[in-house]
Formats: sequence, C-alpha cells, structure tokens
Amino acid sequence: MKPLAPGTVIFHRHRGYGVITTVNLLTGWVSARFGNEKRILDLNLMHDDIAHADGEPIRFRHHAPDRTPHARLMAMVRELHRAGYQRLYLASWPKPSGLHWHWHLFTGPRNWLQRPLREGWYGSGAEYIFNPVLGWGDAPGANTEELCSALSQFDPQGISQALGRDEDHSAWFANMCDALLPDYMFSLDRSDGQLHLPVLPVRRGVPEYSGPPLPWPPGWGASWRQAAYRLPQQGLRLLLP
Repeated sequence: MKPLAPGTVIFHRHRGYGVITTVNLLTGWVSARFGNEKRILDLNLMHDDIAHADGEPIRFRHHAPDRTPHARLMAMVRELHRAGYQRLYLASWPKPSGLHWHWHLFTGPRNWLQRPLREGWYGSGAEYIFNPVLGWGDAPGANTEELCSALSQFDPQGISQALGRDEDHSAWFANMCDALLPDYMFSLDRSDGQLHLPVLPVRRGVPEYSGPPLPWPPGWGASWRQAAYRLPQQGLRLLLP
C-alpha cells in the first residue's frame, strides 16, 4: 500500500480531492481538507470511501501500514552492514504503556546498556503513527536504499563511526532479518525474564510469530552480568527515564 502521511492527496467519493492534515496509523483515523472548505473532516480509513489520488483504494482493514518503523530500520541496518558499516546497532524496547516501542541506533563499541546518544538517532512508534518518517529528510515510504542515503546525508560524522567490522553481531542481525522481515520485529525486553528474543508484528492483522525461538544478540547476557556486578548489593535505587 502507498504511504499515508500528512500531505498525502486522497480522493473521497462524495467530496472529491483532498489533502490529509493528520493521520493515526494505529487507529486508521485521519483528518483531511477538501477543496476550498475551511473545516477539516475526520474520516476513518476502514469505513469511509477513500482512495489515493490516482484511484488506488486504501484498504486499511486488509492491508494496514506499519505502525512502527522497526522493520524498515532493520532492513536499513542490514544493508549498511553489507556496505561495511558493521559497528551500527539497533536497540528496541517497549514504552511503559506497552502500545509502542522505542528504537535507538548507535555506533562504536557494542555496549547495550551504555549506548551513545546522537540527535535524530532515536524515536518510537508513538511519533511514527502520526508522521511515518524517521526525521532525516526521508520521505514517507522511502525504501531501504533511500533510508541509507538519508541517514548518511543527515549525519555523515555519525555514520562514519559505524565503519568497521563486527562479524558476530552482523551475522546475528542478518539471521534475525531473514527470519523476521518484513512482518515482524525483535524487542530487547528482559522484563519478563524470557529465555528467547521477544518477537512482535509491526502492523495489525499479522498473526503472532510462530517460527523457531531466536537467540539474544551477542554480548547481551554479558552486558547484564557486568552491570549486576557493578551495582551495590544494598540500598540500590534505580532512576529510570
């Protein structure tokens, strides 16, 4: 399905051509302005007769768009690994609400618990559902090659720090992409004490993952053991964002 985002031109059977002003990819509700009307109309993509400007139907009920960018990010990271940027890593974990997942790209040493933070290299599905871009000058629906180019132009210094070899992680990541894309994503969430990597669908209407159990990334367990060793045994207080 073609991307849906603010600025997308649509066609309504009763009102003609209009422009989407706001969108919610989780619920399917959009707001649009038609012709010279000053009033914005709220529509639901699952029930109202709406199509793209070229007449292609918007089948939100049967082919919902991704509600999180994680699958697109996984494909981009795999492509950059192939190009030699193997020191690029993707972390993902759930927000407290459980409705959306954070994403965080980082480079340099592979330390899952002390990740460097660069502006524009992190986000969550909570923002993505209202504007499906990653904020690098990328367009809605940009393919993998276009995302790689957008990130490289957005922060050339940052992406240069990913140049180098990490064969253990890049091999693991390629296997995860082969097993999960394009319908699923992984989550680095230890809250339930799971033995295997948690897997979730990236859009509604996708069945639960039923493939073989997947391993945690290289160095994941060691990072937590080292962190536990450094923590004081008594009087521990954790301040979480």
